[in-house]
Amino acid sequence: MGNCCSDVGGGMTAVGGTAASASASGDNQNDAVDAYLKSRGIHGLFSQIELSFSATNLRDRDVFSKSDPMVVVYIKEKDGAITEVFRTEVVLNSLNPTWITKYTITYHFEVVQTLLFHVFDVDTQFHNVEVKMLKLEEQQSLGEASCALSQILTKPNRSLTLDLVRREEPVTSHSQHSGKLTVHAEELFSSRTTAEMTLKCTDLESKDLFSKSDPFLVISKLVESGISIPVCKTEVLKNDLNPIWKPVFLNIQQIGAKDSPLVIECFNFNSNGKHDLIGKAQKSLADLEKLHSGGEGEHLFVPTLVGHDLHNKTLKSKLFVDKYSETVQHTFLDYLAAGFELNFMVAIDFTASNGNPRLPDSLHYIDPSGRPNAYQKAIYEVGEVLQFYDADQRFPAWGFGARPIDGPVSHCFNLNGSSNYCEVEGIRGIMMAYTSALFNVSLAGPTLFGHVINRAALIASQSLADDAPKYYVLLIITDGVVTDLQETKDALVKASDLPLSILIVGVGGADFKEMEILDADKGERLESSSGRVASRDIVQFVPFRDVQSGEISIVQSLLAELPTQFLTYMRSRDIKPSS
Repeated sequence: MGNCCSDVGGGMTAVGGTAASASASGDNQNDAVDAYLKSRGIHGLFSQIELSFSATNLRDRDVFSKSDPMVVVYIKEKDGAITEVFRTEVVLNSLNPTWITKYTITYHFEVVQTLLFHVFDVDTQFHNVEVKMLKLEEQQSLGEASCALSQILTKPNRSLTLDLVRREEPVTSHSQHSGKLTVHAEELFSSRTTAEMTLKCTDLESKDLFSKSDPFLVISKLVESGISIPVCKTEVLKNDLNPIWKPVFLNIQQIGAKDSPLVIECFNFNSNGKHDLIGKAQKSLADLEKLHSGGEGEHLFVPTLVGHDLHNKTLKSKLFVDKYSETVQHTFLDYLAAGFELNFMVAIDFTASNGNPRLPDSLHYIDPSGRPNAYQKAIYEVGEVLQFYDADQRFPAWGFGARPIDGPVSHCFNLNGSSNYCEVEGIRGIMMAYTSALFNVSLAGPTLFGHVINRAALIASQSLADDAPKYYVLLIITDGVVTDLQETKDALVKASDLPLSILIVGVGGADFKEMEILDADKGERLESSSGRVASRDIVQFVPFRDVQSGEISIVQSLLAELPTQFLTYMRSRDIKPSS
């Protein structure tokens, strides 16, 4: 039970796993909610997904019987490399098979996980051969299909039906009839249920010479080997022999099952890390619920050596469960299945510091060879991921810091040149509008973010008023430091109450150190000119850097935080996915 903190305050904070420092950071709501979510087993970044397969109207390749189909799953990497990862069993004599064997894959929100499915007819002579030993070149292809994992997960019932095609045949009406493959996804978890408990003790023994004990609880689960593994701690309460701790949260998934044995130990805090055991109890979560409903206490005990035998000495001290409740916490994928969307928006810096777009040294230079510039790379890396979470794929796109033809400098103009609407069709639409704008505006300045943030916030606000199941992600790409810092802070503080996250990507070689003040991860919580503090952190900033082939880019690592930001917003406002 040791700790590595150098002072008593730090030590107590380290021990207090639930909310030991809440009073010192009362305005730090986002951190509190993040911890709250994690304590309940909500992890938006990685989920285990189980894929199951069925098919209809497969081609019959056998002469005297029906086809004997098997599905082979491949993962297609970003560089185009294809790796086989899974095979189902063979279903005999079926053109409408449902396979039993399922494929488990880890879902990563921040990357596009492209899957390739190939259905084979396994020849009769190989029916006694293990599936993994089959040589695929000796089997007949019934067709193949591909999709992104996120395309399956964003379907309301998490099922996607794909047309099977055969590459080796010319595209004719006959070759089109290769059947259909349905892929269904289920999120794997032990339980969404979390127990919230308020625990207290009475008549604790004083372990300190000149003061009362400083008690805290440690809750551990017992594994088969008999070892106890800590899963939860309370804060330390100073000089208190009848402590009532702040609520603790236990996810059923953390402890195995509701009737799994738990050890609740009460320690007296010591700054040297050698905490004294005051007493312990062994109860399951179900037992603790009964203690609460019956209003009874459980006597603590301490192991005591009597001769050569270890006995449990019962103490006067008691453990009580003051409050007990269970809640169901929803995952990011639950919201997707209920129809929630992530809507992508983009704002591009057209200030003169980017350089003349017609010259190769400009950050806006469009290379005739097709090699993308930094702006195009950032748009693509974020857009290729988020596009699957937006049903209509119509994306608001703006520019700022330029002078449209025959007009004053604008700090928020529609990238498509329209004066009426800001949306474009798909990622390709953003790219085309961006290229067109480069030849229809004059680069100017200064670099102001406030206008585009307010515009995005207006869209998010209208959506919220309409009770639409949407969460917005604004990507701002810039080459320089913002010059309207306080106005930007005001806009961000105001937007922190909305279903909106903002990714700021710095391109070029500028020193972006001042920009990090907008990202609360790297500094203090934003405060507006009126003294109001942001309700949560909605900004992530990174300088764009090229990465080596096969690596996850820094932009995609930013995207990995979005599910948590999404859940933080939904949970803090008690927004639940409809069943």
